[in-house]
Amino acid sequence: MPEKQDYYATLSVGRDATADDIRKSYRRLARKHHPDLNPGDKSSEERFKKVQEAYDILSDPKKKQMFDQYGFYSESGMPPAGAGGGPNRGPGMGFGGFDFGDFASQAQARPGHARHQPESAGGFRDIFSQFFGRGGAAHEQVAERGADLEYSLNVDFWQSIKGTQVKLNIRRGEACQTCNGTGSAGGASANCPQCSGSGEVSQMAGSMRFNLSCPRCGGSGKLKNACPACQGDGRIHVNDNVEVRIPQGVQSGDRLRVAAKGNAGTAGAPAGDLFITVRVEPHEFFHRDGDNIAIKLPITVSEAGLGAKIEVPTIDSRAILKIPQGTSNGQKFRLREKGVFNARKNSRGDQIVEVSIQTPSIDDERVRELLRNLAELNPADPRAEMWTKV
Repeated sequence: MPEKQDYYATLSVGRDATADDIRKSYRRLARKHHPDLNPGDKSSEERFKKVQEAYDILSDPKKKQMFDQYGFYSESGMPPAGAGGGPNRGPGMGFGGFDFGDFASQAQARPGHARHQPESAGGFRDIFSQFFGRGGAAHEQVAERGADLEYSLNVDFWQSIKGTQVKLNIRRGEACQTCNGTGSAGGASANCPQCSGSGEVSQMAGSMRFNLSCPRCGGSGKLKNACPACQGDGRIHVNDNVEVRIPQGVQSGDRLRVAAKGNAGTAGAPAGDLFITVRVEPHEFFHRDGDNIAIKLPITVSEAGLGAKIEVPTIDSRAILKIPQGTSNGQKFRLREKGVFNARKNSRGDQIVEVSIQTPSIDDERVRELLRNLAELNPADPRAEMWTKV
Protein backbone atom coordinates (compact mmCIF):
# COMPACT_ATOMS: atom_id res chain seq x y z
CA MET A 1 0.00 0.00 0.00
CA PRO A 2 1.62 3.35 -1.03
CA GLU A 3 2.56 5.74 1.70
CA LYS A 4 0.34 8.79 1.98
CA GLN A 5 2.43 11.95 1.53
CA ASP A 6 1.88 15.12 3.54
CA TYR A 7 2.95 17.79 1.06
CA TYR A 8 3.10 20.49 3.73
CA ALA A 9 5.54 18.41 5.79
CA THR A 10 7.59 17.68 2.66
CA LEU A 11 8.07 21.43 2.09
CA SER A 12 8.54 22.10 5.85
CA VAL A 13 5.67 24.61 6.00
CA GLY A 14 2.49 24.79 8.02
CA ARG A 15 -1.01 24.44 6.57
CA ASP A 16 -1.52 28.19 6.97
CA ALA A 17 1.54 28.95 4.82
CA THR A 18 1.12 31.63 2.16
CA ALA A 19 1.98 31.08 -1.51
CA ASP A 20 5.15 33.11 -0.95
CA ASP A 21 6.15 30.93 2.03
CA ILE A 22 5.60 27.78 -0.06
CA ARG A 23 7.63 29.15 -2.96
CA LYS A 24 10.55 30.22 -0.73
CA SER A 25 10.67 26.87 1.05
CA TYR A 26 10.52 25.01 -2.27
CA ARG A 27 13.43 26.99 -3.74
CA ARG A 28 15.52 26.39 -0.62
CA LEU A 29 14.87 22.63 -0.55
CA ALA A 30 15.25 22.24 -4.33
CA ARG A 31 18.70 23.82 -4.20
CA LYS A 32 19.68 21.68 -1.22
CA HIS A 33 18.61 18.33 -2.71
CA HIS A 34 19.19 18.95 -6.44
CA PRO A 35 20.86 15.87 -8.04
CA ASP A 36 23.48 18.05 -9.75
CA LEU A 37 24.64 19.27 -6.34
CA ASN A 38 24.48 15.79 -4.76
CA PRO A 39 25.92 13.46 -7.42
CA GLY A 40 25.39 9.78 -6.63
CA ASP A 41 23.19 10.47 -3.59
CA LYS A 42 20.00 8.48 -4.19
CA SER A 43 18.32 9.75 -1.02
CA SER A 44 18.77 13.37 -2.15
CA GLU A 45 17.42 12.47 -5.58
CA GLU A 46 14.29 10.91 -4.05
CA ARG A 47 13.87 13.86 -1.71
CA PHE A 48 14.18 16.25 -4.68
CA LYS A 49 11.41 14.37 -6.53
CA LYS A 50 9.12 14.56 -3.49
CA VAL A 51 9.81 18.29 -3.10
CA GLN A 52 8.97 18.85 -6.78
CA GLU A 53 5.74 16.85 -6.43
CA ALA A 54 4.72 18.71 -3.27
CA TYR A 55 5.32 22.11 -4.86
CA ASP A 56 3.40 21.11 -7.98
CA ILE A 57 0.34 20.39 -5.80
CA LEU A 58 0.56 23.24 -3.27
CA SER A 59 1.43 25.95 -5.82
CA ASP A 60 -1.72 25.23 -7.83
CA PRO A 61 -4.87 26.63 -6.11
CA LYS A 62 -7.20 23.90 -7.46
CA LYS A 63 -4.84 21.04 -6.62
CA LYS A 64 -4.17 22.54 -3.18
CA GLN A 65 -7.91 22.90 -2.53
CA MET A 66 -8.50 19.23 -3.27
CA PHE A 67 -5.56 18.11 -1.14
CA ASP A 68 -6.65 20.33 1.78
CA GLN A 69 -10.22 19.00 1.60
CA TYR A 70 -9.70 15.30 0.88
CA GLY A 71 -6.10 14.56 1.87
CA PHE A 72 -5.00 13.47 -1.63
CA TYR A 73 -4.71 14.80 -5.18
CA SER A 74 -5.45 12.90 -8.40
CA GLU A 75 -6.09 14.16 -11.91
CA SER A 76 -8.84 11.56 -12.35
CA GLY A 77 -10.44 12.51 -9.06
CA MET A 78 -9.88 9.02 -7.65
CA PRO A 79 -7.95 8.60 -4.40
CA PRO A 80 -4.73 6.55 -4.70
CA ALA A 81 -4.66 3.17 -2.96
CA GLY A 82 -4.24 3.70 0.76
CA ALA A 83 -5.17 7.40 0.71
CA GLY A 84 -7.63 8.70 3.26
CA GLY A 85 -11.01 9.91 2.10
CA GLY A 86 -13.71 12.22 3.29
CA PRO A 87 -15.75 11.84 6.44
CA ASN A 88 -18.03 9.15 4.91
CA ARG A 89 -15.20 6.95 3.70
CA GLY A 90 -15.38 3.40 5.05
CA PRO A 91 -14.06 -0.04 4.06
CA GLY A 92 -13.91 -0.77 0.35
CA MET A 93 -14.74 1.97 -2.14
CA GLY A 94 -16.79 4.51 -0.21
CA PHE A 95 -16.81 7.85 -2.04
CA GLY A 96 -18.32 9.89 0.80
CA GLY A 97 -20.71 11.82 -1.44
CA PHE A 98 -17.90 13.34 -3.52
CA ASP A 99 -18.66 13.57 -7.27
CA PHE A 100 -15.37 12.38 -8.74
CA GLY A 101 -16.69 12.73 -12.27
CA ASP A 102 -17.23 16.46 -11.84
CA PHE A 103 -13.75 16.92 -10.46
CA ALA A 104 -12.24 14.83 -13.24
CA SER A 105 -13.93 16.94 -15.90
CA GLN A 106 -12.52 20.06 -14.25
CA ALA A 107 -9.06 18.50 -14.12
CA GLN A 108 -9.17 17.69 -17.83
CA ALA A 109 -10.25 21.21 -18.74
CA ARG A 110 -7.46 22.83 -16.73
CA PRO A 111 -3.98 22.96 -18.30
CA GLY A 112 -1.38 21.18 -16.19
CA HIS A 113 1.97 19.43 -16.29
CA ALA A 114 2.30 16.64 -18.80
CA ARG A 115 3.43 14.10 -16.21
CA HIS A 116 -0.02 14.40 -14.59
CA GLN A 117 -1.94 14.25 -17.88
CA PRO A 118 -1.13 11.07 -19.83
CA GLU A 119 -2.87 11.02 -23.18
CA SER A 120 -4.80 7.85 -22.27
CA ALA A 121 -6.13 9.26 -19.00
CA GLY A 122 -9.83 10.09 -18.81
CA GLY A 123 -12.40 11.00 -16.21
CA PHE A 124 -14.03 8.53 -13.85
CA ARG A 125 -17.26 8.87 -15.83
CA ASP A 126 -15.44 7.78 -19.03
CA ILE A 127 -14.81 4.36 -17.49
CA PHE A 128 -18.49 3.75 -16.78
CA SER A 129 -19.62 5.26 -20.07
CA GLN A 130 -17.79 2.47 -21.88
CA PHE A 131 -19.27 -0.24 -19.62
CA PHE A 132 -22.84 1.00 -20.01
CA GLY A 133 -23.37 1.17 -23.74
CA ARG A 134 -21.31 4.10 -25.02
CA GLY A 135 -17.87 2.51 -25.32
CA GLY A 136 -18.11 1.55 -28.97
CA ALA A 137 -18.51 5.03 -30.38
CA ALA A 138 -15.52 7.11 -31.38
CA HIS A 139 -14.96 10.13 -29.18
CA GLU A 140 -13.87 13.56 -30.23
CA GLN A 141 -10.18 14.12 -29.58
CA VAL A 142 -9.66 15.98 -26.30
CA ALA A 143 -7.41 19.02 -26.52
CA GLU A 144 -4.54 18.62 -24.06
CA ARG A 145 -1.83 21.08 -23.16
CA GLY A 146 1.62 20.03 -24.34
CA ALA A 147 4.14 18.43 -21.99
CA ASP A 148 6.73 20.60 -20.26
CA LEU A 149 10.39 19.99 -21.09
CA GLU A 150 13.22 19.93 -18.55
CA TYR A 151 16.84 20.78 -19.38
CA SER A 152 19.98 21.25 -17.29
CA LEU A 153 22.39 24.03 -18.19
CA ASN A 154 25.95 24.61 -16.99
CA VAL A 155 27.07 28.25 -16.90
CA ASP A 156 30.45 29.54 -15.82
CA PHE A 157 30.96 31.71 -12.76
CA TRP A 158 31.19 35.02 -14.62
CA GLN A 159 28.07 34.32 -16.70
CA SER A 160 26.14 33.75 -13.47
CA ILE A 161 27.44 36.99 -11.94
CA LYS A 162 26.95 39.29 -14.92
CA GLY A 163 24.08 37.53 -16.70
CA THR A 164 24.16 36.46 -20.34
CA GLN A 165 22.21 35.18 -23.35
CA VAL A 166 22.63 31.54 -24.41
CA LYS A 167 21.26 29.66 -27.39
CA LEU A 168 20.00 26.13 -26.74
CA ASN A 169 19.25 23.52 -29.36
CA ILE A 170 16.36 21.44 -28.04
CA ARG A 171 14.22 18.71 -29.52
CA ARG A 172 10.54 19.40 -29.05
CA GLY A 173 7.15 18.46 -30.45
CA GLU A 174 5.75 21.14 -32.74
CA ALA A 175 2.30 21.41 -34.34
CA CYS A 176 2.31 19.81 -37.77
CA GLN A 177 2.16 22.51 -40.44
CA THR A 178 0.60 20.16 -42.99
CA CYS A 179 -2.59 19.58 -41.00
CA ASN A 180 -2.35 22.58 -38.63
CA GLY A 181 -2.12 20.22 -35.68
CA THR A 182 -5.41 18.41 -36.33
CA GLY A 183 -3.83 15.08 -37.38
CA SER A 184 -6.20 14.80 -40.37
CA ALA A 185 -5.38 15.95 -43.87
CA GLY A 186 -6.96 13.52 -46.32
CA GLY A 187 -4.20 10.92 -46.02
CA ALA A 188 -4.49 7.13 -45.79
CA SER A 189 -5.23 5.23 -42.58
CA ALA A 190 -2.45 5.11 -39.97
CA ASN A 191 -1.96 3.56 -36.54
CA CYS A 192 -3.62 5.62 -33.83
CA PRO A 193 -0.84 7.40 -31.86
CA GLN A 194 -2.85 7.33 -28.62
CA CYS A 195 -3.18 3.54 -28.40
CA SER A 196 -0.25 2.67 -30.76
CA GLY A 197 -2.62 0.70 -32.95
CA SER A 198 -3.90 -1.63 -30.21
CA GLY A 199 -7.37 -0.08 -30.03
CA GLU A 200 -7.23 -0.07 -26.20
CA VAL A 201 -5.97 2.26 -23.50
CA SER A 202 -5.57 1.65 -19.77
CA GLN A 203 -7.14 3.77 -17.06
CA MET A 204 -6.71 3.61 -13.29
CA ALA A 205 -9.50 4.06 -10.75
CA GLY A 206 -7.96 3.79 -7.31
CA SER A 207 -6.27 0.38 -7.25
CA MET A 208 -8.29 -0.95 -10.22
CA ARG A 209 -7.03 -0.94 -13.80
CA PHE A 210 -9.48 -0.92 -16.74
CA ASN A 211 -8.70 -1.69 -20.38
CA LEU A 212 -11.03 0.47 -22.47
CA SER A 213 -11.60 1.21 -26.13
CA CYS A 214 -9.34 4.00 -27.30
CA PRO A 215 -11.38 7.24 -27.30
CA ARG A 216 -9.46 8.64 -30.25
CA CYS A 217 -9.92 5.85 -32.79
CA GLY A 218 -13.04 4.21 -31.29
CA GLY A 219 -11.21 0.92 -30.71
CA SER A 220 -10.22 0.36 -34.33
CA GLY A 221 -6.53 1.10 -33.77
CA LYS A 222 -6.50 3.12 -37.01
CA LEU A 223 -7.12 6.74 -37.88
CA LYS A 224 -8.79 7.38 -41.20
CA ASN A 225 -7.60 10.24 -43.37
CA ALA A 226 -4.50 10.57 -41.19
CA CYS A 227 -2.10 13.36 -42.07
CA PRO A 228 0.84 11.77 -43.93
CA ALA A 229 3.35 14.18 -42.39
CA CYS A 230 2.59 13.42 -38.72
CA GLN A 231 0.78 10.06 -39.10
CA GLY A 232 -2.31 11.47 -37.40
CA ASP A 233 -0.58 12.69 -34.24
CA GLY A 234 -0.88 16.39 -35.10
CA ARG A 235 2.73 16.96 -33.99
CA ILE A 236 6.17 16.44 -35.43
CA HIS A 237 9.52 16.48 -33.61
CA VAL A 238 11.93 19.22 -34.63
CA ASN A 239 15.23 20.67 -33.44
CA ASP A 240 14.59 24.20 -32.26
CA ASN A 241 17.07 26.94 -31.35
CA VAL A 242 15.86 28.76 -28.25
CA GLU A 243 17.34 32.01 -26.93
CA VAL A 244 17.46 31.96 -23.14
CA ARG A 245 18.32 34.97 -20.97
CA ILE A 246 20.39 34.04 -17.93
CA PRO A 247 19.60 36.75 -15.36
CA GLN A 248 22.27 38.52 -13.37
CA GLY A 249 22.99 36.78 -10.07
CA VAL A 250 21.59 33.34 -10.98
CA GLN A 251 22.92 30.50 -8.80
CA SER A 252 23.02 26.71 -8.81
CA GLY A 253 19.56 25.15 -8.45
CA ASP A 254 17.68 28.13 -9.91
CA ARG A 255 14.97 27.08 -12.37
CA LEU A 256 14.28 29.29 -15.38
CA ARG A 257 11.05 29.15 -17.40
CA VAL A 258 10.69 29.83 -21.12
CA ALA A 259 6.97 30.02 -21.90
CA ALA A 260 5.46 27.93 -24.72
CA LYS A 261 8.75 26.27 -25.66
CA GLY A 262 7.75 22.79 -24.48
CA ASN A 263 5.94 20.22 -26.60
CA ALA A 264 2.95 21.36 -28.66
CA GLY A 265 -0.52 20.50 -27.37
CA THR A 266 -3.06 18.32 -29.13
CA ALA A 267 -6.03 19.58 -31.13
CA GLY A 268 -4.82 23.17 -30.95
CA ALA A 269 -4.20 23.26 -27.19
CA PRO A 270 -1.33 25.49 -26.01
CA ALA A 271 2.24 24.23 -25.84
CA GLY A 272 3.96 23.36 -22.58
CA ASP A 273 6.86 25.34 -21.14
CA LEU A 274 10.60 24.81 -21.16
CA PHE A 275 12.20 24.67 -17.70
CA ILE A 276 15.97 25.04 -17.32
CA THR A 277 17.78 24.09 -14.11
CA VAL A 278 21.03 26.02 -13.76
CA ARG A 279 24.31 24.68 -12.42
CA VAL A 280 27.07 27.26 -11.88
CA GLU A 281 30.64 26.06 -12.37
CA PRO A 282 32.99 26.90 -9.48
CA HIS A 283 35.64 29.65 -9.67
CA GLU A 284 39.28 29.18 -8.77
CA PHE A 285 39.25 31.50 -5.75
CA PHE A 286 35.88 33.31 -5.64
CA HIS A 287 33.35 31.22 -3.68
CA ARG A 288 29.69 32.13 -3.55
CA ASP A 289 27.58 31.94 -0.38
CA GLY A 290 24.10 33.19 -1.24
CA ASP A 291 24.60 36.79 -2.35
CA ASN A 292 27.99 37.02 -0.61
CA ILE A 293 31.37 36.28 -2.17
CA ALA A 294 34.05 34.62 -0.02
CA ILE A 295 37.76 34.75 -0.79
CA LYS A 296 40.96 33.64 0.97
CA LEU A 297 43.68 36.27 0.75
CA PRO A 298 47.38 35.59 1.51
CA ILE A 299 49.25 38.29 3.47
CA THR A 300 52.82 38.51 4.76
CA VAL A 301 53.94 38.29 8.37
CA SER A 302 54.96 41.94 8.32
CA GLU A 303 51.58 43.04 6.90
CA ALA A 304 49.79 41.09 9.65
CA GLY A 305 52.08 42.34 12.41
CA LEU A 306 52.50 45.97 11.41
CA GLY A 307 49.23 46.52 9.57
CA ALA A 308 48.86 47.57 5.94
CA LYS A 309 46.52 48.73 3.19
CA ILE A 310 46.35 46.12 0.43
CA GLU A 311 44.48 45.61 -2.83
CA VAL A 312 41.87 42.85 -2.90
CA PRO A 313 40.34 41.35 -6.10
CA THR A 314 36.53 41.62 -6.28
CA ILE A 315 33.97 40.53 -8.87
CA ASP A 316 33.95 44.16 -10.12
CA SER A 317 37.68 44.96 -10.16
CA ARG A 318 39.76 45.79 -7.08
CA ALA A 319 39.16 47.26 -3.64
CA ILE A 320 41.38 48.54 -0.83
CA LEU A 321 41.33 46.56 2.44
CA LYS A 322 42.89 47.91 5.64
CA ILE A 323 44.71 45.19 7.59
CA PRO A 324 44.92 46.31 11.25
CA GLN A 325 48.10 45.88 13.26
CA GLY A 326 48.33 42.47 14.95
CA THR A 327 45.96 40.66 12.56
CA SER A 328 45.83 36.91 13.24
CA ASN A 329 45.71 34.06 10.75
CA GLY A 330 42.15 33.20 9.54
CA GLN A 331 40.70 36.56 10.59
CA LYS A 332 37.80 37.68 8.39
CA PHE A 333 36.99 41.14 7.05
CA ARG A 334 33.86 42.41 5.28
CA LEU A 335 33.80 44.55 2.14
CA ARG A 336 30.26 45.87 2.06
CA GLU A 337 28.23 45.69 -1.17
CA LYS A 338 31.03 43.98 -3.07
CA GLY A 339 29.06 40.75 -3.51
CA VAL A 340 26.43 39.62 -6.03
CA PHE A 341 23.53 41.83 -7.13
CA ASN A 342 20.14 40.35 -6.26
CA ALA A 343 17.48 41.70 -8.62
CA ARG A 344 14.58 40.48 -6.45
CA LYS A 345 15.89 42.36 -3.41
CA ASN A 346 17.44 45.18 -5.46
CA SER A 347 20.56 44.95 -3.29
CA ARG A 348 24.08 43.54 -3.29
CA GLY A 349 25.73 41.10 -0.96
CA ASP A 350 29.13 41.58 0.66
CA GLN A 351 32.58 40.15 0.05
CA ILE A 352 34.07 38.25 2.98
CA VAL A 353 37.89 38.24 3.00
CA GLU A 354 39.66 35.62 5.12
CA VAL A 355 43.38 36.33 5.50
CA SER A 356 46.01 33.60 5.45
CA ILE A 357 49.42 34.59 6.86
CA GLN A 358 52.26 33.27 4.72
CA THR A 359 55.59 32.48 6.41
CA PRO A 360 58.66 34.02 4.75
CA SER A 361 60.99 31.90 2.64
CA ILE A 362 64.06 30.97 4.74
CA ASP A 363 66.77 31.17 2.09
CA ASP A 364 68.92 33.93 3.52
CA GLU A 365 70.94 34.10 6.75
CA ARG A 366 69.73 37.65 7.39
CA VAL A 367 66.10 36.42 7.43
CA ARG A 368 67.04 33.71 9.94
CA GLU A 369 68.73 36.29 12.14
CA LEU A 370 65.68 38.55 12.07
CA LEU A 371 63.45 35.65 13.07
CA ARG A 372 65.77 34.75 15.96
CA ASN A 373 65.67 38.36 17.16
CA LEU A 374 61.86 38.30 16.87
CA ALA A 375 61.72 35.14 18.98
CA GLU A 376 63.90 36.76 21.65
CA LEU A 377 61.67 39.84 21.72
CA ASN A 378 58.50 37.69 21.93
CA PRO A 379 59.36 34.75 24.20
CA ALA A 380 55.71 34.00 25.15
CA ASP A 381 54.49 30.48 24.38
CA PRO A 382 51.31 30.74 22.22
CA ARG A 383 50.30 27.21 23.34
CA ALA A 384 50.57 27.83 27.07
CA GLU A 385 46.81 28.31 27.58
CA MET A 386 46.12 25.09 25.71
CA TRP A 387 48.17 23.04 28.19
CA THR A 388 46.18 24.39 31.13
CA LYS A 389 43.03 22.80 29.68
CA VAL A 390 44.41 19.37 28.81
